[in-house]
Amino acid sequence: MHRTLIQNGHIIDPINNIDEVGDILIIDGKIAEVSGNIQADVDDVVDVSNLTVTPGLIDMHVHLREPGFEHKETICTGTAAAAAGGFTSVVCMANTSPVTDTPDRVKNIYKISEDNSRNTRATANVFTVGSITKDLSGKELTDINGMLSAGAVGISDDGVTVMNSDLMREALSLSAEHNFPVMVHCEEHNLNSGAVMNLGETSRKLNLVGSPNAAEDIIVARDIMLAELTGGHIHILHVSTAGAVDLVRRGKERGIKVTAEACPHHWILTDEEVEKQGTNAKMHPPLRTQTDIEAILVGLEDGTIDAITTDHAPHTPEEKALGMVEAPNGIIGLETSLPLVMTTLVETGYLSLKDAIAKMTYIPAKIVGIDRGTLSIGARADLTVIDRQKTDTVKVENSLSKSRNTPFDGWELKGWSVLTIRDGIFNHTI
Repeated sequence: MHRTLIQNGHIIDPINNIDEVGDILIIDGKIAEVSGNIQADVDDVVDVSNLTVTPGLIDMHVHLREPGFEHKETICTGTAAAAAGGFTSVVCMANTSPVTDTPDRVKNIYKISEDNSRNTRATANVFTVGSITKDLSGKELTDINGMLSAGAVGISDDGVTVMNSDLMREALSLSAEHNFPVMVHCEEHNLNSGAVMNLGETSRKLNLVGSPNAAEDIIVARDIMLAELTGGHIHILHVSTAGAVDLVRRGKERGIKVTAEACPHHWILTDEEVEKQGTNAKMHPPLRTQTDIEAILVGLEDGTIDAITTDHAPHTPEEKALGMVEAPNGIIGLETSLPLVMTTLVETGYLSLKDAIAKMTYIPAKIVGIDRGTLSIGARADLTVIDRQKTDTVKVENSLSKSRNTPFDGWELKGWSVLTIRDGIFNHTI
């Protein structure tokens, strides 16, 4: 029996309404006690005075690229980056090669992850979704029940939209029956063919094909209506438009089972960044306008947007050097997400620390149905320790990810993870 005492930390556990200085006792990888002054015989004592201790952060939207795209990222490098960024659990998307669209391929993701966990301490728990349609083709549903039985925590064709409304209705009907999220990428492909950025003044100035807000809004509206029709759970990935925020808000008001997430780049950067940073500002959905940013901030503040995610999407420098038309979409985000949240949401007063942590812990855990995100007695001892006063500069060359595609290189940010503990095991020390 191994006993560890985390001592003198400012404990934030939103689901249990804890916001106080205290101690946490961990016995054999589980939370045994949380209180003001624990007196116990222990094997290890970690003094976290002047630091904040939270449940281990969860990112429910990442691309780990393995299998098939190991030149961009692997489960090993992606989870190392996650641990360095303060995350103890991640949910990876299905657009691997081959696509994670069968029970055996779901099991393979878990096998690779388990092998990785045995070989390295600097890692995170990996959960996976399965795809909605076979090979992401949008033509035929996968063996959804089989993938759920194999451990999938939801289904998603992230990267593409399922344009066939009847297939989406079938998927959401299964969601209503078996209680899992259908996690959707919302873009009407007939409206954004060839688009490489947001449609607006900057796209016209740069003579680049743009995607209108309507491309996202139309599918968000459709999928919320299908969720209402079926009683299924629709989860809107990476919200980027003011219209999408409003649609989600109205769906919630009508009692529809709809949840949504936002990524830091969509509440911080506008499409003008494309002119400054080129392909490091090319993402899918694209960066929008200040009006959209303000709507996302309000959505985060009033609870319309449930979770904060990264959409961590690694690509090699060679791929990003192909130019705006040919370069792939996406940026890395696991190591910058927490300090971006702390700097742009908490320090500015848009969110309390408690609300921000909720959107990165128990709320995503609840959406995908995993037993993480809490410091409840008996829970797995996944913890993140944050130095709210630590100021540092993003140095992408030091990233543990295989890729370097970020628009935040050189940014000075405040509030960084200094320690993660996963199942009672220390990933790195203060």
